[in-house]
Amino acid sequence: MNTPVEGFSKLSKTQKIDWIATNCTKDPKQTKMLLQQYWNSDPRVQQLHDEFIENTISNYYLPFAVAPNFLINDRLYAIPMAIEESSVVAAASKAAKFWLERGGFKTEVLGTEKVGQVHFMYRGEQNKLTDFFNSVRPKLITSVASITQSMEKRGGGINDIVLRNLTDKIEGYHQLHCTFETLDAMGANFINSCLEQFAKTLKEEAQNHKAFTKEEKNIEVVMSILSNYVPNCLVRAEVSCPVSELGSDDMPADEFAQKFVQAVNIAKAEPYRAVTHNKGIMNGIDAVVLATGNDFRAVEAGVHAFAAKEGQYSSLTHATVEDGIFRFWIEVPLALGTVGGLTSLHPLVKLALEILQNPSAKELMQIMAVAGLAQNFAAVRSLVTTGIQKGHMKMHLLNMLNQLGATESEKQELVTYFKDKTITNASVKEALEQLKSM
Repeated sequence: MNTPVEGFSKLSKTQKIDWIATNCTKDPKQTKMLLQQYWNSDPRVQQLHDEFIENTISNYYLPFAVAPNFLINDRLYAIPMAIEESSVVAAASKAAKFWLERGGFKTEVLGTEKVGQVHFMYRGEQNKLTDFFNSVRPKLITSVASITQSMEKRGGGINDIVLRNLTDKIEGYHQLHCTFETLDAMGANFINSCLEQFAKTLKEEAQNHKAFTKEEKNIEVVMSILSNYVPNCLVRAEVSCPVSELGSDDMPADEFAQKFVQAVNIAKAEPYRAVTHNKGIMNGIDAVVLATGNDFRAVEAGVHAFAAKEGQYSSLTHATVEDGIFRFWIEVPLALGTVGGLTSLHPLVKLALEILQNPSAKELMQIMAVAGLAQNFAAVRSLVTTGIQKGHMKMHLLNMLNQLGATESEKQELVTYFKDKTITNASVKEALEQLKSM
């Protein structure tokens, strides 16, 4: 077992690797070879990657794929996706092709408002705090003029600052609830800079407010931070077609439509199902978030909070059949950026945005919502017809064969063998053993 180390961050990259290999692994030589194997051959590119985060010792690769044939608002896209899970890209591509022939996806951005809060404690008369806030609100806005100037020139900035009394939840707890427009930037640094200045100005002005008692002057700022819950930064994506166009060899159109709607309704009513249902949606969204250099942790947190906004965790997608028309749609909050951060640094992120025809943040919201909707359509379609494992295990077959050490010729032969057979770990292992014994 490794022992504590002093000054690890000050070690060179080689020294970090030596320490990790010697103290944390059974085969230091093999560890060093593995870590170096994933370095970029161009030292300049590797240095760029090394400087993204701290204590880097190598690169962690994910497959970078493309799902083609997405028709979104009559514009054709190939969507880059970075993900490790088998069948996600294939399922999205299959759904894209299906809806390409039925008018494609229609999308609309419903809002782009982002949120930040100054959390503070005030133990005094509420009417005094309200009067104080009303008087100091203009000063809060002018105090960040140097921060907001550039954003305002592009049409963004502060939308509003509202005082909230939350003493029913925690004694003395209040907040400045602030909303922002950050355009094509995700805006985290911009928002947090504004919030910290708001907090400073709030405290300074409270000290000089004549109506406050000595105790009331001592407003205690607990923290100032943006929120990743952005219910008003919302996008909608939808597909529709006559029920008659949903038929396939697996199931008649009417039966498929009815079962599909029921499956979605189950996910709306049952949290255990809803979590997995929405995880499938995020398979598509997260893959595009990663490929475009956005923050998938922030997106995930905000999306799942939105899924529970009615007090119970529920489906993000909805489906109906009315007057012979099948409709399937999603409304999802997505706070994204196409400038700043990794978008201008990571070579593959820049390529992904180029493949997407250099979208604005609003356009990227729509593309990601479509990726999530397509993924969900493919998953639910499989669930109510052939079952999820048939397609998933076929896509997973190569991973299984690689784990079992199959040669290239053995992989080719077994892929053909399992085209019309049920795939399980046991059946693949047995088939490979039989092939090797021949």
